[in-house]
Amino acid sequence: MDSSLIVAQFEKLKQYGMAEAAGDLLLLPVQMRPCLETVLTKLVETETRHRDDKRTARLLKGAKLVCKPLIEDIICSTARNLTKETLEAISDCGFVRRGENLLIIAKTGCGKTYLSNAIGYQACRLGLKVLYLSMNHFVHQLKGAITQGVTEEFFDKLNKYDLLIFDDFALHPIDESTRLALLTLLDDRYEKKSVIITSQLPYDKWYEYIGQTTVADAILDRIQHSSHLIRLEGQSMRENRKKL
Repeated sequence: MDSSLIVAQFEKLKQYGMAEAAGDLLLLPVQMRPCLETVLTKLVETETRHRDDKRTARLLKGAKLVCKPLIEDIICSTARNLTKETLEAISDCGFVRRGENLLIIAKTGCGKTYLSNAIGYQACRLGLKVLYLSMNHFVHQLKGAITQGVTEEFFDKLNKYDLLIFDDFALHPIDESTRLALLTLLDDRYEKKSVIITSQLPYDKWYEYIGQTTVADAILDRIQHSSHLIRLEGQSMRENRKKL
């Protein structure tokens, strides 16, 4: 069979990785072509990589991350109160698979959004479904769902994600509908699906911020028993970048 037809047959079968590998191999002089076992290994490896890359690209598009830093680019230091051991403990996203949560507390500019997005990016690379939402965006979507009478569908959609990232929690006053929405989500996802929450507000002030004793108790109860806490410290990274 003509070499171009071989490649075309792989493409027709939607085996695009194999088509790429076959094309490369067929460009080699006949005397330099590898043995059958090596050829099969290359075809399978290239097809697997192609599918993994395509899946990751699809998951990243759906995640709507505001940045896509690699977990290995995160700076660990005592000044930041972030050790390599802590980062390694969360970088395999085992906490996501176990349905645990992650709270990242830091002053503005200290890298909490960057870190949360790096973890989200890593989760996508590992085949997990992620969605990033600023709290402002979440509240806007929630209000729209309430107005349209599709609140249940709104929660169902969010609960399809393995990991939700809520950025800048407690930046603005919280109202009743947002309180109840957070409680519903945390209750639905408890020990099943994960949430990352970033905030400038120290964790010991969340109870007062949430208000309404009964709801605050319920929300924090679901957070406390299944969460890891990272408190980033140090100077603003934005200010440091300006000085470079």
